[in-house]
Amino acid sequence: MQTPKKIAIVGSGLVGTLLAIYLKKLGHTVHVYDRSPDIRKINFSGRSINLVLSDRGIKALKDVGLEDEVLGIGIPVEKRAIHVGVDTVNEQFYGKDGEVIYSLSRGLLNKKMVDLAEQAGVDFYFEQKVWDVDLNTATISIGETERGEWFTKDYDITFGADGAFSRIRHRMQRQSMFNYSQEFLNIGYKELNIPANPDGKHKLNKNALHIWPRGNFMLMALANPNGSFTCTLFMPHDGENSFEELKTKEQLVEFFAKHFPDTKEVIPNLVEDFFKNPTSYLVTMKCFPWTFSDKVALIGDACHAIVPFYGHGMNAGFEDITVLNNMIEKYGDDWANLLNDYENSRKPNTDAIAELSYRNFMEMSSKTADEKFLLQKKIEKWFSDKHPDKWMPLYSRVTFSLQPYSEALAIGDFQNKIMEEILKIENIENKWNSEEVENMIIQLLNSK
Repeated sequence: MQTPKKIAIVGSGLVGTLLAIYLKKLGHTVHVYDRSPDIRKINFSGRSINLVLSDRGIKALKDVGLEDEVLGIGIPVEKRAIHVGVDTVNEQFYGKDGEVIYSLSRGLLNKKMVDLAEQAGVDFYFEQKVWDVDLNTATISIGETERGEWFTKDYDITFGADGAFSRIRHRMQRQSMFNYSQEFLNIGYKELNIPANPDGKHKLNKNALHIWPRGNFMLMALANPNGSFTCTLFMPHDGENSFEELKTKEQLVEFFAKHFPDTKEVIPNLVEDFFKNPTSYLVTMKCFPWTFSDKVALIGDACHAIVPFYGHGMNAGFEDITVLNNMIEKYGDDWANLLNDYENSRKPNTDAIAELSYRNFMEMSSKTADEKFLLQKKIEKWFSDKHPDKWMPLYSRVTFSLQPYSEALAIGDFQNKIMEEILKIENIENKWNSEEVENMIIQLLNSK
Protein backbone atom coordinates (compact mmCIF):
# COMPACT_ATOMS: atom_id res chain seq x y z
CA MET A 1 0.00 0.00 0.00
CA GLN A 2 1.08 3.57 -0.66
CA THR A 3 1.13 6.39 1.86
CA PRO A 4 -2.41 7.84 1.60
CA LYS A 5 -2.71 10.97 -0.52
CA LYS A 6 -5.53 13.41 -1.18
CA ILE A 7 -6.19 13.06 -4.91
CA ALA A 8 -8.46 15.02 -7.27
CA ILE A 9 -9.70 13.55 -10.53
CA VAL A 10 -11.20 16.00 -13.00
CA GLY A 11 -13.77 14.20 -15.17
CA SER A 12 -16.37 11.60 -14.16
CA GLY A 13 -16.33 9.69 -17.44
CA LEU A 14 -15.39 6.05 -17.79
CA VAL A 15 -11.64 6.44 -17.28
CA GLY A 16 -12.00 8.94 -14.43
CA THR A 17 -14.40 6.72 -12.48
CA LEU A 18 -12.34 3.53 -12.92
CA LEU A 19 -9.15 5.39 -11.93
CA ALA A 20 -10.98 6.66 -8.84
CA ILE A 21 -11.88 3.09 -7.84
CA TYR A 22 -8.25 1.95 -8.24
CA LEU A 23 -6.88 4.84 -6.17
CA LYS A 24 -9.53 4.46 -3.47
CA LYS A 25 -8.73 0.76 -3.13
CA LEU A 26 -5.08 1.76 -2.61
CA GLY A 27 -6.13 3.78 0.45
CA HIS A 28 -6.20 7.30 -0.98
CA THR A 29 -8.85 9.97 -0.44
CA VAL A 30 -10.36 10.50 -3.91
CA HIS A 31 -12.57 13.39 -5.04
CA VAL A 32 -13.99 13.44 -8.57
CA TYR A 33 -15.09 16.74 -10.13
CA ASP A 34 -17.24 17.19 -13.22
CA ARG A 35 -18.73 20.30 -14.81
CA SER A 36 -21.80 18.36 -15.96
CA PRO A 37 -24.77 17.23 -13.85
CA ASP A 38 -24.80 13.73 -12.38
CA ILE A 39 -25.23 11.46 -15.42
CA ARG A 40 -27.52 9.21 -13.37
CA LYS A 41 -30.09 12.02 -13.17
CA ILE A 42 -30.22 13.05 -16.83
CA ASN A 43 -31.42 11.47 -20.06
CA PHE A 44 -28.20 10.57 -21.87
CA SER A 45 -28.88 10.29 -25.61
CA GLY A 46 -28.46 12.00 -28.94
CA ARG A 47 -24.70 12.10 -29.48
CA SER A 48 -23.33 8.71 -28.59
CA ILE A 49 -21.55 5.83 -30.28
CA ASN A 50 -21.91 2.51 -28.51
CA LEU A 51 -18.72 1.28 -26.89
CA VAL A 52 -17.07 -2.06 -27.42
CA LEU A 53 -15.20 -3.64 -24.53
CA SER A 54 -12.40 -6.08 -25.32
CA ASP A 55 -9.54 -7.86 -23.54
CA ARG A 56 -7.53 -4.81 -22.47
CA GLY A 57 -10.52 -3.12 -20.90
CA ILE A 58 -11.74 -6.37 -19.36
CA LYS A 59 -8.34 -6.89 -17.69
CA ALA A 60 -8.49 -3.45 -16.06
CA LEU A 61 -11.98 -4.21 -14.72
CA LYS A 62 -11.03 -7.72 -13.62
CA ASP A 63 -8.06 -6.47 -11.60
CA VAL A 64 -10.47 -4.62 -9.26
CA GLY A 65 -13.20 -7.24 -9.34
CA LEU A 66 -15.64 -5.38 -11.61
CA GLU A 67 -15.61 -7.65 -14.68
CA ASP A 68 -18.94 -9.37 -13.93
CA GLU A 69 -20.68 -6.10 -13.00
CA VAL A 70 -19.84 -4.54 -16.36
CA LEU A 71 -20.21 -7.58 -18.62
CA GLY A 72 -23.66 -8.04 -17.08
CA ILE A 73 -24.89 -4.93 -18.94
CA GLY A 74 -23.06 -5.79 -22.18
CA ILE A 75 -24.01 -7.86 -25.21
CA PRO A 76 -21.41 -10.26 -26.68
CA VAL A 77 -20.58 -9.49 -30.32
CA GLU A 78 -18.85 -12.24 -32.28
CA LYS A 79 -18.81 -10.93 -35.86
CA ARG A 80 -19.36 -8.18 -38.36
CA ALA A 81 -22.55 -8.39 -40.43
CA ILE A 82 -21.74 -6.46 -43.59
CA HIS A 83 -24.81 -5.24 -45.48
CA VAL A 84 -23.54 -4.87 -49.04
CA GLY A 85 -26.91 -4.99 -50.81
CA VAL A 86 -30.61 -5.16 -50.08
CA ASP A 87 -30.57 -8.88 -49.38
CA THR A 88 -26.83 -9.57 -49.13
CA VAL A 89 -25.16 -9.78 -45.73
CA ASN A 90 -21.57 -11.04 -45.48
CA GLU A 91 -20.48 -12.27 -42.07
CA GLN A 92 -16.94 -11.97 -40.77
CA PHE A 93 -16.10 -13.46 -37.37
CA TYR A 94 -13.77 -11.39 -35.22
CA GLY A 95 -11.68 -14.15 -33.73
CA LYS A 96 -11.58 -17.84 -32.97
CA ASP A 97 -14.48 -19.76 -31.43
CA GLY A 98 -15.63 -18.04 -28.27
CA GLU A 99 -13.71 -14.78 -28.81
CA VAL A 100 -16.10 -11.84 -28.53
CA ILE A 101 -16.20 -8.14 -27.86
CA TYR A 102 -19.01 -6.60 -25.81
CA SER A 103 -21.41 -3.89 -26.96
CA LEU A 104 -22.10 -1.38 -24.19
CA SER A 105 -24.31 1.70 -24.04
CA ARG A 106 -22.03 4.60 -23.06
CA GLY A 107 -24.68 6.21 -20.87
CA LEU A 108 -25.63 2.97 -19.13
CA LEU A 109 -22.00 2.06 -18.47
CA ASN A 110 -21.09 5.52 -17.18
CA LYS A 111 -24.00 5.45 -14.72
CA LYS A 112 -22.90 1.99 -13.54
CA MET A 113 -19.28 3.14 -13.08
CA VAL A 114 -20.32 6.17 -10.97
CA ASP A 115 -22.44 3.86 -8.80
CA LEU A 116 -19.53 1.44 -8.36
CA ALA A 117 -17.11 4.26 -7.51
CA GLU A 118 -19.48 5.67 -4.89
CA GLN A 119 -19.88 2.20 -3.40
CA ALA A 120 -16.07 2.03 -3.15
CA GLY A 121 -16.05 5.29 -1.15
CA VAL A 122 -15.21 7.85 -3.85
CA ASP A 123 -16.72 11.36 -3.40
CA PHE A 124 -18.25 13.06 -6.46
CA TYR A 125 -18.76 16.79 -7.00
CA PHE A 126 -21.00 17.43 -10.01
CA GLU A 127 -21.67 20.79 -11.70
CA GLN A 128 -18.28 21.99 -10.47
CA LYS A 129 -16.28 23.67 -13.25
CA VAL A 130 -12.54 23.22 -12.83
CA TRP A 131 -10.81 25.93 -14.86
CA ASP A 132 -7.19 25.64 -13.79
CA VAL A 133 -4.62 23.65 -11.83
CA ASP A 134 -1.39 24.81 -10.22
CA LEU A 135 1.23 22.45 -11.65
CA ASN A 136 3.55 22.88 -8.68
CA THR A 137 1.00 22.22 -5.95
CA ALA A 138 -1.88 20.29 -7.68
CA THR A 139 -4.32 22.91 -6.35
CA ILE A 140 -7.42 23.18 -8.55
CA SER A 141 -9.46 26.33 -9.23
CA ILE A 142 -13.24 26.12 -9.49
CA GLY A 143 -15.79 28.74 -10.54
CA GLU A 144 -19.01 29.39 -12.41
CA THR A 145 -17.29 31.09 -15.37
CA GLU A 146 -13.80 31.20 -16.81
CA ARG A 147 -13.40 34.91 -16.11
CA GLY A 148 -15.42 35.10 -12.91
CA GLU A 149 -14.52 34.47 -9.30
CA TRP A 150 -12.72 31.19 -8.52
CA PHE A 151 -12.14 29.33 -5.29
CA THR A 152 -9.34 26.81 -4.77
CA LYS A 153 -9.09 23.27 -3.40
CA ASP A 154 -5.77 21.82 -2.28
CA TYR A 155 -4.68 18.32 -3.30
CA ASP A 156 -1.50 16.25 -3.26
CA ILE A 157 -2.05 15.01 -6.84
CA THR A 158 -4.50 15.99 -9.59
CA PHE A 159 -5.41 13.76 -12.54
CA GLY A 160 -6.94 15.21 -15.70
CA ALA A 161 -9.44 12.66 -17.03
CA ASP A 162 -11.58 15.37 -18.61
CA GLY A 163 -11.56 14.30 -22.24
CA ALA A 164 -10.24 15.53 -25.57
CA PHE A 165 -10.74 19.20 -24.68
CA SER A 166 -9.28 18.86 -21.18
CA ARG A 167 -8.90 21.95 -19.00
CA ILE A 168 -6.06 20.27 -17.09
CA ARG A 169 -4.17 19.70 -20.35
CA HIS A 170 -4.99 23.28 -21.38
CA ARG A 171 -3.05 24.45 -18.33
CA MET A 172 -0.14 22.09 -19.11
CA GLN A 173 0.02 23.46 -22.66
CA ARG A 174 1.04 26.85 -21.28
CA GLN A 175 4.47 25.51 -20.28
CA SER A 176 7.45 25.38 -22.60
CA MET A 177 8.47 22.13 -24.31
CA PHE A 178 4.88 20.83 -24.33
CA ASN A 179 3.99 19.26 -27.68
CA TYR A 180 0.37 19.22 -28.79
CA SER A 181 -1.55 18.46 -31.96
CA GLN A 182 -5.16 17.90 -32.91
CA GLU A 183 -6.57 16.78 -36.23
CA PHE A 184 -10.25 16.74 -37.11
CA LEU A 185 -11.53 14.29 -39.68
CA ASN A 186 -13.83 15.68 -42.32
CA ILE A 187 -16.08 12.82 -41.21
CA GLY A 188 -18.79 13.56 -38.67
CA TYR A 189 -21.35 11.32 -37.05
CA LYS A 190 -24.98 11.35 -36.04
CA GLU A 191 -26.82 9.01 -33.68
CA LEU A 192 -29.88 7.14 -34.99
CA ASN A 193 -31.92 4.37 -33.39
CA ILE A 194 -33.39 0.98 -34.25
CA PRO A 195 -36.13 0.35 -31.65
CA ALA A 196 -36.98 -3.08 -30.29
CA ASN A 197 -39.78 -5.17 -31.77
CA PRO A 198 -43.15 -4.97 -29.97
CA ASP A 199 -42.20 -8.13 -28.06
CA GLY A 200 -38.95 -6.49 -26.86
CA LYS A 201 -36.66 -8.53 -29.10
CA HIS A 202 -33.97 -7.16 -31.43
CA LYS A 203 -34.89 -6.52 -35.08
CA LEU A 204 -31.41 -7.65 -36.24
CA ASN A 205 -28.89 -10.20 -34.96
CA LYS A 206 -27.85 -8.72 -31.62
CA ASN A 207 -24.52 -10.59 -31.56
CA ALA A 208 -23.14 -8.80 -34.63
CA LEU A 209 -21.77 -5.36 -35.38
CA HIS A 210 -23.87 -4.32 -38.37
CA ILE A 211 -22.10 -2.24 -41.03
CA TRP A 212 -23.49 -0.72 -44.22
CA PRO A 213 -20.24 0.27 -46.01
CA ARG A 214 -20.66 2.82 -48.79
CA GLY A 215 -17.19 4.17 -49.59
CA ASN A 216 -16.63 7.51 -47.88
CA PHE A 217 -19.67 7.07 -45.63
CA MET A 218 -21.25 4.22 -43.67
CA LEU A 219 -23.94 3.26 -41.21
CA MET A 220 -23.18 1.15 -38.15
CA ALA A 221 -25.39 -0.48 -35.49
CA LEU A 222 -24.65 -2.12 -32.11
CA ALA A 223 -27.22 -3.77 -29.84
CA ASN A 224 -28.45 -2.59 -26.44
CA PRO A 225 -29.91 -4.82 -23.68
CA ASN A 226 -33.40 -3.30 -24.07
CA GLY A 227 -33.85 -4.72 -27.59
CA SER A 228 -32.82 -1.55 -29.42
CA PHE A 229 -29.72 -0.76 -31.48
CA THR A 230 -27.71 2.44 -31.31
CA CYS A 231 -26.96 3.38 -34.93
CA THR A 232 -24.26 5.76 -36.04
CA LEU A 233 -24.19 7.42 -39.45
CA PHE A 234 -20.64 8.45 -40.40
CA MET A 235 -20.41 10.94 -43.31
CA PRO A 236 -18.31 13.84 -44.56
CA HIS A 237 -19.41 17.21 -43.20
CA ASP A 238 -19.51 18.68 -46.70
CA GLY A 239 -19.15 17.72 -50.37
CA GLU A 240 -20.75 14.78 -52.13
CA ASN A 241 -22.80 12.41 -49.94
CA SER A 242 -22.44 14.63 -46.88
CA PHE A 243 -24.42 16.02 -43.97
CA GLU A 244 -24.39 19.36 -45.78
CA GLU A 245 -26.50 17.82 -48.57
CA LEU A 246 -29.22 16.48 -46.26
CA LYS A 247 -31.14 19.61 -45.33
CA THR A 248 -34.74 18.51 -45.86
CA LYS A 249 -36.91 15.52 -44.98
CA GLU A 250 -37.26 14.71 -48.70
CA GLN A 251 -33.49 14.72 -49.28
CA LEU A 252 -32.92 12.47 -46.26
CA VAL A 253 -35.60 9.92 -47.18
CA GLU A 254 -34.39 9.79 -50.78
CA PHE A 255 -30.76 9.36 -49.65
CA PHE A 256 -31.60 6.43 -47.35
CA ALA A 257 -33.86 4.83 -49.98
CA LYS A 258 -30.94 4.93 -52.42
CA HIS A 259 -28.04 3.89 -50.16
CA PHE A 260 -29.64 2.01 -47.23
CA PRO A 261 -32.93 0.61 -48.60
CA ASP A 262 -32.94 -2.35 -46.21
CA THR A 263 -33.10 -0.04 -43.19
CA LYS A 264 -36.52 1.40 -44.02
CA GLU A 265 -38.41 -1.09 -41.85
CA VAL A 266 -35.98 -1.02 -38.92
CA ILE A 267 -35.40 2.75 -38.49
CA PRO A 268 -38.98 4.09 -38.25
CA ASN A 269 -37.95 7.38 -36.60
CA LEU A 270 -35.23 8.24 -39.13
CA VAL A 271 -36.42 11.77 -39.90
CA GLU A 272 -37.13 12.71 -36.29
CA ASP A 273 -33.81 11.35 -34.97
CA PHE A 274 -31.75 12.79 -37.81
CA PHE A 275 -32.95 16.37 -37.38
CA LYS A 276 -33.18 16.22 -33.57
CA ASN A 277 -29.71 14.82 -32.86
CA PRO A 278 -26.60 16.96 -33.38
CA THR A 279 -23.90 16.26 -35.94
CA SER A 280 -20.78 15.52 -33.91
CA TYR A 281 -17.10 15.82 -34.77
CA LEU A 282 -14.22 13.33 -34.70
CA VAL A 283 -10.77 14.36 -33.54
CA THR A 284 -7.38 12.75 -32.96
CA MET A 285 -5.42 14.54 -30.25
CA LYS A 286 -1.82 13.85 -29.23
CA CYS A 287 0.38 15.55 -26.67
CA PHE A 288 3.48 15.10 -24.52
CA PRO A 289 4.45 15.17 -21.69
CA TRP A 290 1.41 13.83 -19.86
CA THR A 291 2.69 14.56 -16.36
CA PHE A 292 4.27 17.33 -14.32
CA SER A 293 6.62 16.27 -11.52
CA ASP A 294 4.75 14.22 -8.91
CA LYS A 295 1.74 16.55 -8.92
CA VAL A 296 -0.31 16.45 -12.13
CA ALA A 297 -1.03 13.75 -14.72
CA LEU A 298 -3.28 13.28 -17.74
CA ILE A 299 -5.05 10.02 -18.56
CA GLY A 300 -7.40 8.69 -21.26
CA ASP A 301 -8.74 11.05 -23.92
CA ALA A 302 -7.18 14.02 -22.13
CA CYS A 303 -3.79 12.92 -23.50
CA HIS A 304 -4.63 10.64 -26.46
CA ALA A 305 -8.09 11.12 -27.98
CA ILE A 306 -8.65 8.85 -31.00
CA VAL A 307 -11.34 8.29 -33.61
CA PRO A 308 -13.73 5.41 -32.75
CA PHE A 309 -13.20 3.06 -35.69
CA TYR A 310 -11.24 0.37 -33.85
CA GLY A 311 -13.46 0.52 -30.79
CA HIS A 312 -10.46 1.14 -28.54
CA GLY A 313 -10.89 4.60 -27.02
CA MET A 314 -12.23 3.20 -23.76
CA ASN A 315 -10.00 0.11 -23.88
CA ALA A 316 -6.87 2.24 -24.35
CA GLY A 317 -7.93 4.52 -21.50
CA PHE A 318 -8.57 1.54 -19.21
CA GLU A 319 -5.17 0.12 -20.20
CA ASP A 320 -3.60 3.44 -19.10
CA ILE A 321 -4.91 2.59 -15.62
CA THR A 322 -3.48 -0.95 -15.76
CA VAL A 323 -0.04 0.46 -16.65
CA LEU A 324 -0.28 3.19 -14.00
CA ASN A 325 -1.19 0.55 -11.42
CA ASN A 326 1.81 -1.55 -12.50
CA MET A 327 4.04 1.49 -11.95
CA ILE A 328 2.50 2.07 -8.52
CA GLU A 329 3.32 -1.53 -7.58
CA LYS A 330 6.87 -1.04 -8.87
CA TYR A 331 7.67 2.39 -7.36
CA GLY A 332 5.40 2.69 -4.31
CA ASP A 333 5.51 6.26 -2.98
CA ASP A 334 7.93 7.53 -5.65
CA TRP A 335 5.22 9.35 -7.62
CA ALA A 336 7.63 11.35 -9.79
CA ASN A 337 9.31 8.24 -11.20
CA LEU A 338 6.14 6.18 -11.49
CA LEU A 339 4.36 8.94 -13.43
CA ASN A 340 7.43 9.41 -15.64
CA ASP A 341 7.54 5.69 -16.50
CA TYR A 342 3.76 5.62 -16.99
CA GLU A 343 3.82 8.33 -19.67
CA ASN A 344 6.91 6.98 -21.44
CA SER A 345 5.49 3.46 -21.51
CA ARG A 346 2.09 4.52 -22.87
CA LYS A 347 2.96 7.23 -25.40
CA PRO A 348 4.23 4.97 -28.27
CA ASN A 349 1.30 2.63 -27.78
CA THR A 350 -1.39 5.30 -27.79
CA ASP A 351 0.18 6.79 -30.94
CA ALA A 352 -0.07 3.33 -32.51
CA ILE A 353 -3.76 2.81 -31.66
CA ALA A 354 -4.47 6.30 -33.03
CA GLU A 355 -2.95 5.22 -36.35
CA LEU A 356 -4.80 1.89 -36.32
CA SER A 357 -8.10 3.62 -35.56
CA TYR A 358 -7.66 6.08 -38.41
CA ARG A 359 -6.88 3.24 -40.85
CA ASN A 360 -9.85 1.19 -39.70
CA PHE A 361 -12.33 3.73 -41.04
CA MET A 362 -11.10 2.92 -44.53
CA GLU A 363 -11.40 -0.78 -43.78
CA MET A 364 -14.94 -0.54 -42.43
CA SER A 365 -16.35 1.96 -44.92
CA SER A 366 -14.76 0.67 -48.12
CA LYS A 367 -12.74 -2.53 -47.82
CA THR A 368 -15.41 -4.61 -46.08
CA ALA A 369 -17.34 -4.50 -49.36
CA ASP A 370 -14.26 -5.40 -51.41
CA GLU A 371 -13.90 -9.03 -52.58
CA LYS A 372 -10.10 -9.00 -52.44
CA PHE A 373 -10.09 -7.71 -48.87
CA LEU A 374 -12.57 -10.37 -47.79
CA LEU A 375 -10.42 -13.03 -49.45
CA GLN A 376 -7.35 -11.72 -47.59
CA LYS A 377 -9.20 -12.02 -44.27
CA LYS A 378 -10.29 -15.55 -45.18
CA ILE A 379 -6.70 -16.59 -46.00
CA GLU A 380 -5.38 -15.03 -42.81
CA LYS A 381 -7.95 -16.86 -40.67
CA TRP A 382 -7.30 -20.17 -42.43
CA PHE A 383 -3.51 -19.86 -42.04
CA SER A 384 -3.81 -18.64 -38.46
CA ASP A 385 -6.02 -21.60 -37.52
CA LYS A 386 -3.41 -24.01 -38.98
CA HIS A 387 -0.38 -22.17 -37.60
CA PRO A 388 -1.40 -20.18 -34.49
CA ASP A 389 2.27 -20.04 -33.47
CA LYS A 390 3.21 -18.33 -36.77
CA TRP A 391 0.33 -15.92 -37.44
CA MET A 392 -2.17 -13.92 -35.43
CA PRO A 393 -4.33 -11.51 -37.46
CA LEU A 394 -3.87 -7.82 -36.63
CA TYR A 395 -7.42 -7.41 -35.29
CA SER A 396 -6.85 -10.30 -32.88
CA ARG A 397 -3.51 -8.82 -31.73
CA VAL A 398 -5.21 -5.52 -30.95
CA THR A 399 -8.47 -6.85 -29.53
CA PHE A 400 -7.90 -10.33 -28.11
CA SER A 401 -4.42 -9.92 -26.69
CA LEU A 402 -2.52 -7.60 -24.36
CA GLN A 403 0.41 -7.18 -26.77
CA PRO A 404 1.51 -3.52 -26.84
CA TYR A 405 -0.30 -1.58 -29.57
CA SER A 406 3.00 -0.44 -31.10
CA GLU A 407 4.15 -4.05 -31.56
CA ALA A 408 0.77 -5.07 -32.98
CA LEU A 409 0.97 -2.23 -35.53
CA ALA A 410 4.52 -3.14 -36.62
CA ILE A 411 3.75 -6.86 -36.97
CA GLY A 412 0.46 -6.07 -38.72
CA ASP A 413 2.28 -3.98 -41.32
CA PHE A 414 4.77 -6.81 -41.86
CA GLN A 415 1.99 -9.37 -42.29
CA ASN A 416 0.11 -7.11 -44.70
CA LYS A 417 3.15 -6.97 -46.98
CA ILE A 418 3.17 -10.78 -47.06
CA MET A 419 -0.53 -10.83 -47.91
CA GLU A 420 0.06 -8.38 -50.76
CA GLU A 421 2.43 -10.94 -52.27
CA ILE A 422 0.00 -13.82 -51.70
CA LEU A 423 -2.88 -11.99 -53.39
CA LYS A 424 -0.72 -11.60 -56.52
CA ILE A 425 -0.67 -15.39 -57.01
CA GLU A 426 -2.45 -16.33 -60.21
CA ASN A 427 -5.89 -17.86 -59.61
CA ILE A 428 -5.59 -17.19 -55.84
CA GLU A 429 -9.40 -17.10 -55.59
CA ASN A 430 -9.58 -20.81 -56.28
CA LYS A 431 -6.50 -22.06 -54.44
CA TRP A 432 -6.39 -19.75 -51.44
CA ASN A 433 -6.34 -22.70 -48.99
CA SER A 434 -3.86 -24.85 -50.91
CA GLU A 435 -0.53 -26.28 -49.81
CA GLU A 436 1.18 -23.97 -52.32
CA VAL A 437 -0.20 -20.87 -50.59
CA GLU A 438 0.56 -22.26 -47.14
CA ASN A 439 4.19 -22.93 -48.08
CA MET A 440 4.60 -19.53 -49.68
CA ILE A 441 3.37 -17.75 -46.54
CA ILE A 442 5.80 -19.79 -44.39
CA GLN A 443 8.62 -19.01 -46.83
CA LEU A 444 7.86 -15.27 -46.74
CA LEU A 445 7.66 -15.31 -42.95
CA ASN A 446 11.06 -17.02 -42.74
CA SER A 447 12.75 -14.85 -45.37
CA LYS A 448 11.66 -11.55 -43.82
